[in-house]
Amino acid sequence: MKLCTFTHGQRTRIGVVVGELVIDLPAVVPELPSDMISFLQAGDEAMALAEEAQTKPDVSFPVADVVLEAPVPRPGKILAIGLNYADHVAETGGTAPSVQMWFNKQTTATNRPYGSINKPAVSDTLDYEGELAFVIGKRAKHVPKERAHEVIAGYCCGNDVSVRDWQAASRTMQIGKSFDTHAPFGPWIVTADEVGDPHNLGIRTVVNDEVRQNSNTEHLIFNCFEQVEHLTKSFTLEPGDVIFTGTSSGVAAAMRPPPWLKVGDEVRIEIEKVGYIEHTVVEEDAQTVIGGSS
Repeated sequence: MKLCTFTHGQRTRIGVVVGELVIDLPAVVPELPSDMISFLQAGDEAMALAEEAQTKPDVSFPVADVVLEAPVPRPGKILAIGLNYADHVAETGGTAPSVQMWFNKQTTATNRPYGSINKPAVSDTLDYEGELAFVIGKRAKHVPKERAHEVIAGYCCGNDVSVRDWQAASRTMQIGKSFDTHAPFGPWIVTADEVGDPHNLGIRTVVNDEVRQNSNTEHLIFNCFEQVEHLTKSFTLEPGDVIFTGTSSGVAAAMRPPPWLKVGDEVRIEIEKVGYIEHTVVEEDAQTVIGGSS
């Protein structure tokens, strides 16, 4: 099942994608909530109702006629792991970590799967990182890796967009990873049952028709289930939290000279069984903003 958040007719709600159609879940099943976090919090019963709705396209729209939003428009947490593919570790000149290395991306970095990404006014070192992402479906604490699959709602394509000079300036990396628009993911949440083994998926990053990254999730140093185990030893993961699982070799920062992203570039992240996201780089609007709505 492919769960999405979409906007049509100036109204945003959740849906399920079947072929070329988006079924309006709250319209077909009125007892379902209209936002993704509330839907995930409703648990297995809500998932079952969404499954049934796939056969009832009473209220649906062509995918081409809607705007696909980030599947979780404002996650409670966006967490990303660093140095989690051996080939990426090698290209950085580092050594493979013995302990998982995590950082936050601010939730204000959330972006649509086909939204544009900003080239910051304060930096020219804009980079891409194609990644498998997953969405937490159930509240989770002290979850062993053998049961981690139980708390994962499904999987998305993600781009851990990075501003390298700002990233390097702080040991936490948080600011350099959190510029507005720099956490696009989607285009939907493909439920775990449909993906099957998340550790055998081809993943590619294409920039202006040039393949920059080409790998497979089998090369993750710490796999998705180990990531859940590690994180939940420290804090609670909640429905709607988004986890970026790491990137492979081929990032611009490792090339000489680095082919930093520039205005007009097209970046596409493709993952087997999940789909793709695609975005154009645009110049950031650097006007001062004080007050107003988000």
